[in-house]
Amino acid sequence: MTIRSDAQVLDAWSHNADPWVGAVRGGEIASRVLVTNAAIVDTVRARRPRSGVDLGCGEGWLVRALPEVEMVGVDAIPGLVESAREAGGGEFRVMSYEEIAQGRLALAADVAVCNFSLIGKEAVEGLFRAAPSYLRKGGALIVQTLHPLAACGEQPYVDGWREGSWAGFSSEFKDAPPWYFRTVGSWVTLFAAHGLRIVEMREPVHPESGKPVSLILVGELEG
Repeated sequence: MTIRSDAQVLDAWSHNADPWVGAVRGGEIASRVLVTNAAIVDTVRARRPRSGVDLGCGEGWLVRALPEVEMVGVDAIPGLVESAREAGGGEFRVMSYEEIAQGRLALAADVAVCNFSLIGKEAVEGLFRAAPSYLRKGGALIVQTLHPLAACGEQPYVDGWREGSWAGFSSEFKDAPPWYFRTVGSWVTLFAAHGLRIVEMREPVHPESGKPVSLILVGELEG
């Protein structure tokens, strides 16, 4: 049996930082260009935040897309943070979810955004648990993830680790990271268990297939 873990996720992303920067900046991910990039930007702007943090910011595109918000981008992969800093548009820090779970981010942001960046298990749970250390009371954690119904494929609709794949990406990508699948119900439970009251749910739809490609959940930190 293959053992999957959060450590494997980080290891795989470390190996694929450069091709990921190229794919994002080259507009190679069709669903993002057509649907999900605008969906997450619109969801953030709807709250009219003055400050925010992008958790798992990658090469920093979302920070740059929100110039009116005082944004901090955080990622565990040094190569991605270096690319983000070179492009500018905000403050960027190298920090793992485990470090954030220990309270080391120390912010009081209006919004925290996780845009397709929650693919592990324990590390993600720690990030939710630490929400009071990076959000002000009444602030919101905004998560966009692959829509569970679409991401499930032919496998049983139950939580658990899944094999990763770079299907549809260039041959530069190697060793796809594993990812932890959660049902819609499990996402809702995760928010509720950590004092985050879900106030909005969006299901962005692909303009060609007519099917949802992602799930966006907005949870307010209760005081």
